[in-house]
Amino acid sequence: MIIERQNMFNIKRIEKQIKDSPMAKQLDSLKQISELYLLRKAALNEIGTKLENLDAEYNVNFDHNPIHHMEERLKEPSSLLEKLSRKGYGLSLESITKNIYDVAGIRVITNYVSDIFKVQEALLKQDDVTLIKQKDYVSHPKSNGYRSLHLIVSVPVFLDEGVHETPVEIQVRTMAMDTWASLEHELSYKSFADDSEAKKYSQNLKEYSDQLFGIETNMQKIFDRLQEK
Repeated sequence: MIIERQNMFNIKRIEKQIKDSPMAKQLDSLKQISELYLLRKAALNEIGTKLENLDAEYNVNFDHNPIHHMEERLKEPSSLLEKLSRKGYGLSLESITKNIYDVAGIRVITNYVSDIFKVQEALLKQDDVTLIKQKDYVSHPKSNGYRSLHLIVSVPVFLDEGVHETPVEIQVRTMAMDTWASLEHELSYKSFADDSEAKKYSQNLKEYSDQLFGIETNMQKIFDRLQEK
C-alpha cells in the first residue's frame, strides 16, 4: 500500500515564513523559491512513480511486494532557513541548490531487511537516476541504534526551458526500524527533570534496536525459506 504524506507548499505560506528573513532580501523574487520547490516536487513525483512501478513489477514476477508503503514530504521553508543558518550556509538560492539536498524527501517502508537493498539496487539500475550520496545505517547503525538506508539521488526534471537535474532524499527502512525511529524521535524532543531518566530510555532503545534487528534477521530467514518452496 502506498501512502503519500504531502505538505505541498503554497506561495502565501512561503511569503509568510521568509518575508522577514535575510534570505528574502537576497532573492530577486518569491518566484525563485517557488520554482525551486516546484522542481523538487516534480523530482519527488518522478521517484515516487519509479518506486511504485518497481513494487508492482516485483508483485507480478515474484508474488511479493518489497514496499509496504511510502511517505513523501517537502521541507517547510522555515525549516529550510533554520538548516541554512545552522550549517553556516549562505542565505541564497544558489546556496540552497549547492548544499541542501533534502528539500524533497521520500521515506520507503519495506517488509523485510533484504527488501531495503532490493529497492536500492532496482532504483539505482535506472539510467536516469544518479546516486549523489549514500549512508548505510542498516549494516552500520548509529551509536544510538538508529538503522536506515539513506540515499541522495538526482533525476532529470523536464521543463519548458530545459532539463534540470534535481535531488531527492530517500530513506529506506523496515516497519520495525521505522517504529523505533519514531519512538527515538519522541524521546529526543522530551524534557526530563532527571537527566538519568533520559539516559536510561536511550540505553533501553539501543538494546531494543539490537533485539529488533535480531528478530528481523530470523524472520528474514523464514521468509527466504518460504520463497524457495
